[in-house]
Amino acid sequence: MNRSAARIVREYGPFKGVDRVNGVTYDGRQVWIATGERLEAIDPASGETLRSIAVAADAGTAFDGEHLFQLAHGRIQKIDPQSGRVLSTIAAPGDGGQSGLTWAEGSLWVGQYPERKIYQVDPDTGAVLRTIESNRYVTGITWVDGELWHGTWEGDESELRHIDPRSGEVLESVEMPAGTGISGLESNGADLFFCGGGGSGLVRAVQRPARDSGAQLPVESTSE
Repeated sequence: MNRSAARIVREYGPFKGVDRVNGVTYDGRQVWIATGERLEAIDPASGETLRSIAVAADAGTAFDGEHLFQLAHGRIQKIDPQSGRVLSTIAAPGDGGQSGLTWAEGSLWVGQYPERKIYQVDPDTGAVLRTIESNRYVTGITWVDGELWHGTWEGDESELRHIDPRSGEVLESVEMPAGTGISGLESNGADLFFCGGGGSGLVRAVQRPARDSGAQLPVESTSE
């Protein structure tokens, strides 16, 4: 397994009125963060808050190219990002403790924190299509270039893990600095991961480990 230290490119926040970041997603232009009682859209270039949607938002967040999906109180809400209206809800898998959420391959993928599992879920019915076991607590989840990654957070230790989606085997680990937790997780579809910082109220952009075909971004030391 390859191990490396996280390269934090940028920190966003703290944001006005936001005590914690529970979930994170990216719609190609804006980073959406789940803050408990609302979703907020952040400009990744300026770090400014662009808009807010009042909706229960106590865990993971996802975007399917058209709609937002938000975990709250054991349910997954499908949300129109333009109107902010909840269009439908389905039951989340497992018995409480749902954490991360992402969209890939026409499915929702749900992290189960205490059970250390990832579920592939039918977005219309909530039926579980696949279950992946982990040996660490699962927080955020994302897919990028066919790679499944999830965040972990236990005590003062947190990391990003690239795992085999069939076996759950850890292929690669990116270790965050001590005391830097990961709540939500989403890729920008290329070379960055957006990581929710839980009770810090921050979002951190972490550089994805370079691949042979990709170039790395220069590291910035800015904070918003």
